[in-house]
Amino acid sequence: MDEVEVVVAHGERVTLRVGDVFLKVDGDQARIDVEVEAMSLAPVPTPEILWRRPPVLALAAVRGATLGRLGGPSVGSPAAWAAAGAAIRRLHEAPVPPWTGRAGRGADVLVAELEEECALLVAEGVLPAALVARNRRVAEAVLRPWTGAFTHGDLQIAHVFVEGGEVSGIIDWSEAGRGDPLYDLATFTLGHEERLGDVAAGYGTDVDVDLEVIRGWWSLRSLLAVRWLIGHGFDPFAPGCEVDVLRARM
Repeated sequence: MDEVEVVVAHGERVTLRVGDVFLKVDGDQARIDVEVEAMSLAPVPTPEILWRRPPVLALAAVRGATLGRLGGPSVGSPAAWAAAGAAIRRLHEAPVPPWTGRAGRGADVLVAELEEECALLVAEGVLPAALVARNRRVAEAVLRPWTGAFTHGDLQIAHVFVEGGEVSGIIDWSEAGRGDPLYDLATFTLGHEERLGDVAAGYGTDVDVDLEVIRGWWSLRSLLAVRWLIGHGFDPFAPGCEVDVLRARM
C-alpha cells in the first residue's frame, strides 16, 4: 500500500497524497467548484481530475518539480523562470472568467482588511509598529485602477511545476477568477525578488510590470497573512518567509 502523505492540513482544508494521487478534502464546495471550473478554462497545464465525490476531489500528480519554496533557495535556470513567466502571461491573456477571484478584491475591501489587520498586528504585539506602518504605506501602491485578467489568485512558487524547461502543471486553483494580473506575478516571486527579472522577461517586455505595485502586493499579501499563518500552525517568522519580506521593505 502507498504511504499516505499529509501535504497541507489546517482548519479549512486538507490535501493528502497517496502514490500519484492527490486527495483534496474541502468542506466549502463553492471553493472546489471554482477550482474545477478554472482548471477546465485555463490555457496552461493543470492536474488531471480523476474523480470528484464531495467533499473530496481526486487529482493526478503533475510531472516535474517546483522552482523552490518560500523560505528556501530558488532553483532552476533563468530560462525555467522565464518559462513560468510566459505561462502566466498565457493565463492572463485568456478570456476572463465571469466570477471575481482573490486577486480581484476591490480597493475598498483591501483598505478595510489592511486597516483591521495592521491594527491587530500592532495591538497583539505580533510585529513592531514601525514595520507595519512602513509596509502599510508600500501596500498602498496596489490601490490603483487595473484591467481585469484571468488570474490564479494563489500562484505561490510551490504551485508551479517545471519539467524540461517548460511549465508542466499549475495546481491549486480555488482562488482563481477575474483579478489584478500583477497580484499573480507578485505572489509567484514572493521571497524570491532576485528572480523577478527572469519572470518578467518571459512574461513579455511589451507589458509594463510596475515594480512599485509588485512590491505593494508583496507587502499587502504578507501583512494579511502573518496572523492567519500563526493561527494555522505555520511560521511566517522563518528565514525568507513573510516577516522577512516585510523587513526587506525597511
